[in-house]
Amino acid sequence: MAEKEAEIGFNRDTISKLLSSFLKEDKTRLSGDAVQLMAEMLKIFVQEAAVRSLKQAESEDCDQVDIEHFEKILPQLLLDF
Repeated sequence: MAEKEAEIGFNRDTISKLLSSFLKEDKTRLSGDAVQLMAEMLKIFVQEAAVRSLKQAESEDCDQVDIEHFEKILPQLLLDF
């Protein structure tokens, strides 16, 4: 029996408020599609960061991922996104 992965994501209300805080004019509105797209981008970004950090830890023969591994992959990750 195959186990389903639990769908983990970001709270859309939180993302909407976060994006709204960067808007200069109060009249500007965010569409639901924009919030959904940003939620998906954040999910992909976090997954990619986790995978790259794991690969970095494995390349250093470590049993667990530490913040140092994340710090090493962060510059390239930001450039890729």
